[in-house]
Amino acid sequence: MTQPGSIKPLIPQGWLRALLFLIALCFVSGTAIVVYFFARQNGGNPDITALQNLMKGNNLLSIALIIFILCIALIFVFRRWIDRKSLSSLGFEIRGHRGEAIAGAMLATFIVCSACLLLKATGHLRWMDILFDSRALFIAFGSIVIISFCEELIFRGYILNNLMESFPGWLALLISALLFTIFHGTGQSSIGFFSLANSLLMGLILGLNYIYTRNLWFSFSFHIAWKFLEGPVFGFSGDQTFQTFLQPELTGDINITGGASGLEGSFVLTSVTLLSLIALFLFLQRKFNLQFRPVPGRI
Repeated sequence: MTQPGSIKPLIPQGWLRALLFLIALCFVSGTAIVVYFFARQNGGNPDITALQNLMKGNNLLSIALIIFILCIALIFVFRRWIDRKSLSSLGFEIRGHRGEAIAGAMLATFIVCSACLLLKATGHLRWMDILFDSRALFIAFGSIVIISFCEELIFRGYILNNLMESFPGWLALLISALLFTIFHGTGQSSIGFFSLANSLLMGLILGLNYIYTRNLWFSFSFHIAWKFLEGPVFGFSGDQTFQTFLQPELTGDINITGGASGLEGSFVLTSVTLLSLIALFLFLQRKFNLQFRPVPGRI
């Protein structure tokens, strides 16, 4: 009788499954965006302005929903027929992981708020006005939840999970974080060293807890809290995708303020995030090494 979990994957190499998934995801999501874009033109001639407006407001939420559905469907297909494992085994178990979900949101809040307070204390930031638009905040939050959920399923749930079957934990984490950085870099209108560095550090934090726990709730809550506070709440939207609650005015060196890249282009955020990454690593090492011996796939 075949035991649960004993069915071998259709493709033995985890890295190859992750690569094929990335290729399929790029093709499917790219096709969906192109179809949606031309469907919105209503027979008009597409131009660069129409393309820029595609990623704002209700359009962003619609695209997020489309990508979310396609992402779930594609991951289900790969998980069921390529990996030959259950979808839930990616790390959806909430029992015993509620504390991690809370910790993820708290850590993201600490990082973003600390960076903002440092900018304000040094005279590089002040908020000029408050614009409360409940509808805009709801759309922004909904879009961020869906986008964050998709990204965590893709980069931590599927890619990192499969890479850990082929490489040591630290290497799998680094590769997944680099892929996450490349993904975010291609979606930014302004790319600088610190914006790439912050994306890489964020990818490392999001994946670090996963390689110890194989659970996604920490990264889900961290990702949502980071993006919602940074953009819709504090006003560092960078690409002006969302109507923000606070209206910031930034003065001084763009390497400190972030400039057109928003807060993610700031050296201040880099410093706080790096220190938080080190603290999280030391905490997880201490917590798990005290409880049991290291197992394959963990640092």
